[in-house]
Amino acid sequence: MPIDKYFPSELRIFLNHIYEYQKGVRYLILFTLNREYEDYAVSRLKGQSIDYAVQSIDESKINLYFGRHECIKAIRYILDKPLNKLTPEEDFILGALLGYNICKQCERFCSRKRNL
Repeated sequence: MPIDKYFPSELRIFLNHIYEYQKGVRYLILFTLNREYEDYAVSRLKGQSIDYAVQSIDESKINLYFGRHECIKAIRYILDKPLNKLTPEEDFILGALLGYNICKQCERFCSRKRNL
C-alpha cells in the first residue's frame, strides 16, 4: 500500500520498525503508540504473522512490543506492571532484548541495584 503525505507520521515510523524487523536489524521492537492506531497496528502485525504484545500506558497511549516469538514470550512475563516499576533484573532483560548497548545496560543495572 503506498503511503500518501496524509498518512500519520506515527504510523510511518511503525511501518519502518516492521521493515527493520523483517530485514533482521532487530529481534524485538518496543513502540509507544497512540491508542487510536492500535487496531491498525495489530491488524498489520497479524497480517504479517508477527508476534506482538500490548501494554496499556494510559487512556491515550500503549506500548506495542513486536518481534520474534521467543522475545515476545519472555516479554509477557514482565508486562504486569509499568516500565518504571520493573526490577533492575527485569529492566536489564528488557534492554538486552531490545538490543540496547550491553555495557550501558550493565552500568544501568549496577546503578539501579546500588540505589535500592
